[in-house]
Amino acid sequence: MNDINLPAIISNTTPVLQALTDALGVTRDVVASDDEIHAAWGNLPRAMQKIPPALRDKGMARMCIAVASGLFDSAINYIWNASEVELRNKVKRFGLNVVEQVTGKTDFDEAKLNDMKAAELLNLCLKLNLITEDGFFFLDQCRDIRNNFSAAHPTIGDIDDHEFISFVNRCAKYALGNEQNPVGVDIQGFVNALKAGKFTQDQNAEWVQRLNNTHQAQRELLFGTLHGIYCDPSSSEETRINALMLMGNYRDTLSPAARSDLIDRHQDYIAGGDESRHKASQQFFEKLGLLELLGDTERHSLISNACKRLLSVHQAYDNFYNEPPFAERVYQLSSQGAVPDTAKDELVNCVVTCAVGSQYGISNAAYPYYQNIIKNFSPAEVASMLTLSTNKKTIVGHRIQAHRRCWDAFKSLVSLIDPSSVPISVRSIYDGWLK
Repeated sequence: MNDINLPAIISNTTPVLQALTDALGVTRDVVASDDEIHAAWGNLPRAMQKIPPALRDKGMARMCIAVASGLFDSAINYIWNASEVELRNKVKRFGLNVVEQVTGKTDFDEAKLNDMKAAELLNLCLKLNLITEDGFFFLDQCRDIRNNFSAAHPTIGDIDDHEFISFVNRCAKYALGNEQNPVGVDIQGFVNALKAGKFTQDQNAEWVQRLNNTHQAQRELLFGTLHGIYCDPSSSEETRINALMLMGNYRDTLSPAARSDLIDRHQDYIAGGDESRHKASQQFFEKLGLLELLGDTERHSLISNACKRLLSVHQAYDNFYNEPPFAERVYQLSSQGAVPDTAKDELVNCVVTCAVGSQYGISNAAYPYYQNIIKNFSPAEVASMLTLSTNKKTIVGHRIQAHRRCWDAFKSLVSLIDPSSVPISVRSIYDGWLK
């Protein structure tokens, strides 16, 4: 950005201002004093440095001329007008059609934008995240100052050089100086693209870029749209895949507000008794690895049902070939946050039973999932596992006692446990297996 070096003007303007006021028969103090002009002129370049060169137009030149003349009330009017113009341009760059979608304003066009009063414009920019809450606060004060202390209206008082520089600094910082202008996402176009067919990598990258370029509030609104589309029974599988692909790019960076909104939407399906959308929503959270956001009751149900299905397959014909996908699901569910206390025993019994196998062997393809789950057992789950070996009433307890192969398999599983995870209450059982 080019440095601003204003010429020295006091030696030239002082005699001119004195001559003008004398000619009109008014006192010199009808405009700012020489000291105030000198102070404002000296501080003005630093404040204007925040304004991009492209916006240092004739309005800025007139502002400087007004300052040199001691007319601070006119000077603030010039920079305020420039600020309003730039804020309207920001709205245009965001997308007038998107403004209508985000705000619900019908038939919103450039004419309506230009007809908006300054207060309405500031509120719109805040809603679109084109200005921050801090920016809104300070610019709204500037609007009030401009209405009461500028040459645009009859004034109720005068402003000095400090107040003038503060005014310029706020306009430059919050209205003119922010060169990052988010571009709104056309919601209808977004939805149509999701439903048109499976995204290519280029399409996915393009929509990720567009989501990144919009403001946070709209981006989080669109996260809710993706969740809703995924849970809609009428959505095609390709549409659901598109929604998951896009959400996958943000799963690790979701704000607390975005997480809360997704949970609220999920809970609304439960409250409304919408079973199909509720199940789809569970799947949405599961596939994104966000099950920890759901309550313990729901996570218990998911893990419990997955364990029951895995055990059922394990005990059925041809289990060695059928177990892997069921084992993988249990692994995925159990790895997304701490397992609810109410589901720990069932999980341990299921995984250890399948990992020990029968006298005929185990499902080799499923075994790595069992190993990974056991390696991540909590102390409470370790205690549950070790006590299983002493309980002949359980399937795995009976197999361990009845078959040498199962005994050796359980011993191998015990070796996967980190000693630091073994509670004192079962330390003797643990040591006994490792002897």
